[in-house]
Amino acid sequence: MAGIVGEVVALKLRRSPSRPVLLELPWDQPLESWPDEDFVRLPSGTHRHVVRFLRHDGEYYALKELPTRYAELEFENLDRLRDEGLPAVTLIGIATDRFAPDGEPLESILITRHLRYSLAYRTVFTDLSNEAQRNQMIDALAVLLVRLHIGGFFWGDCSLNNVLFRRDAGALRAYVVDTETSEFQPTLSDGQRTHDLLIASENLAGGLYDLQAEGSLALNIDPIDVIDALMARYEALFEDLTAAEEVPVSDLGRIQERLERLNRLGFDTEEYELRQDSGMVRFRPTVVEEGYHKRSFERLTGIVAHENQARRLLNALRSYGAWLAQTEGETLPEAVMGYRWLTERWRPALDLVPEDLRSRLEDAEIYHELLEHNWYLSEEAGEEISLFDAVESYVVNVLERRQSERNMLPLD
Repeated sequence: MAGIVGEVVALKLRRSPSRPVLLELPWDQPLESWPDEDFVRLPSGTHRHVVRFLRHDGEYYALKELPTRYAELEFENLDRLRDEGLPAVTLIGIATDRFAPDGEPLESILITRHLRYSLAYRTVFTDLSNEAQRNQMIDALAVLLVRLHIGGFFWGDCSLNNVLFRRDAGALRAYVVDTETSEFQPTLSDGQRTHDLLIASENLAGGLYDLQAEGSLALNIDPIDVIDALMARYEALFEDLTAAEEVPVSDLGRIQERLERLNRLGFDTEEYELRQDSGMVRFRPTVVEEGYHKRSFERLTGIVAHENQARRLLNALRSYGAWLAQTEGETLPEAVMGYRWLTERWRPALDLVPEDLRSRLEDAEIYHELLEHNWYLSEEAGEEISLFDAVESYVVNVLERRQSERNMLPLD
């Protein structure tokens, strides 16, 4: 075991675990030789470096051993990604100045917290021959790349191995895992974006060919066509979020339509530029970050959800508010509507889900799936089925068949 921190290792932490368990780890040994107790190994070949998961107090921490200069760069990148609200794993710390008992220097170790309810691509994309799964992957990766590029982040290593996915009301959200070859710039030039997209295209195509060899992608589906669709989705989204547009003064409604379209995509606009010249108005939005519906939903309910989940649940909340207004004869303020929905719909429905099953998915995803199941049952019955009456059927026919995704990690 390592001695006092500082004698054997320099340990710098951003968000330390609940107990100083990190101090007790064998820092004077290569990560690969650490005892298997409390660890879950990744399959070999999915990372260029040794990566192991530490299990402690119900949490999982990813430890990656790599040369110090890359570990320090990744430490800085992950720290800034989280500070700027970009989707990435949570940084815990870095261990440097490691030496073996014989004085031989060891590589540094980067420590991150495993992203709860996140899935590796081999888990979530079980059959990319399915068009819906391909579209989910394309949309998630396109949004991730656009968000990073607008934030001035050159990734340099986008691949299926370097992304984690979370379920989001029938869609997926993608998160950055590895950033050792990345860098921040004030803004990315078109050339830098193109170079990053070229790297992503080559890496992603390689991953798709691997899946095809394993039988997860039919031979009649060309991985290059999938990449072309991803690039087209990226360019369309990047254009919508950043491009200047000229509209006639007589057609200013187009500006409002575009702002509303950006909000529907989940992006906030902090400000926008308007210039009038010769009967035309030049419009360019300044997009600050994704999360328009997420912030609105959290403001009304205090519940933290992903963007698509929040959009879906906001619709449910407002539909319930409209029903209350119709039955009670008055329109409720939004804050009251949010409180009534929480206490009369959200909490009672989730309380009916057995405790041992509730952690299989995030609460917001369970409620979304319950709404979908309720709609399906009502269509099948030809009449409205109560949400609460649908819970038992949802639990038996949907939730019980799901594997828990709270801490789903790749096993040997």
